[in-house]
Amino acid sequence: MKAAVFKGPGVITLDEREEPRIEDNEILIQVRAAAICGTDLKIFRGGHYRVGQGDVRVLGHELAGDIAEVGANVPYWKVGQRVCMVPNIGCGHCDMCRRGLNNMCPDYDAFGISIDGGFQQFMVATPAAIYGGNLFEIPDSLDYETASLVEPLACCFNAWKDADVTPEDRVLVLGTGPIAALFLMLSRAYGVRQAIVVGRRATRLREIAAHGATDTVDSSQVDVVDEVMRLTAGRGVDVALTCAPAPELQVQAMAVLARYGRASFFSGLNKGTKVEIDTNKIHYSGLRLMGSTGASIQDYARSMQLVESGQINVKEVLTDRFGMNDAVAAFKHALSGNGLKTLILPQAETV
Repeated sequence: MKAAVFKGPGVITLDEREEPRIEDNEILIQVRAAAICGTDLKIFRGGHYRVGQGDVRVLGHELAGDIAEVGANVPYWKVGQRVCMVPNIGCGHCDMCRRGLNNMCPDYDAFGISIDGGFQQFMVATPAAIYGGNLFEIPDSLDYETASLVEPLACCFNAWKDADVTPEDRVLVLGTGPIAALFLMLSRAYGVRQAIVVGRRATRLREIAAHGATDTVDSSQVDVVDEVMRLTAGRGVDVALTCAPAPELQVQAMAVLARYGRASFFSGLNKGTKVEIDTNKIHYSGLRLMGSTGASIQDYARSMQLVESGQINVKEVLTDRFGMNDAVAAFKHALSGNGLKTLILPQAETV
């Protein structure tokens, strides 16, 4: 079989590997669709602490496929079932896991990070993932491509639910990538009063506005804080979501929050980066600052329902498809910043 293998920062090669052999408590999945995430690109550029120096890894944690083989001791799951999965696997016994927060487990495993993921034609679902509830059957109404994109929506939903967004709220989305587009879709689905998106490329702003923005702010042409305050008649926004790893976005988010506003720092910054915070504004305006990473199994289940019900069409973010033979080219395209979401179809040689 073919696999796109990460071999260190800046190096991914298309390799021929033997098809994995499963143990009695494992499942073999034939991967049908796997999307490239910002985390995959971050690992490609600089590695990951869970991938040791000299180790190799198949990346890819936004994926869908069907079951090709089931271990002798695995109940319920059958050959031919279509599946997708929550990538972060908790240890099952820490404080976070006992609260259902597998994504916050300090000793987690994850497909595409510490375990080989979806940028290959076949992959193994481990016992911890199977018995931890990470595997989901794909509803009949969804195709593989759509199912693979439930995972990034679940990560967004994790932040969204904690921000307690209501239809009365004004929402600010800082960034114009696929995550920003998914937050705009959530804004549209929840019927928020106003959804403002900020970006620095006019063409990209026009493209992303279609996903649910009521207003756009071109940061290359205007002062973001002044323009957001103008658009909200001096009131500010109730919820601000930073969707790119830039410290100035966090500063802008804080500056435009209304009283009792909530800021979610979704995108992490480079290690060691510091941002000054006006704690007096937090105190006197009753602000809430929060972060989120990954998604719990419950977040994933609720996001699946948003997609299955038709409230959110995640395929709106899908702009580019590549076959398995062109997997390396897919990474180069995703790194270029063109398009939104790039998808690899492992069972197709070319697209």
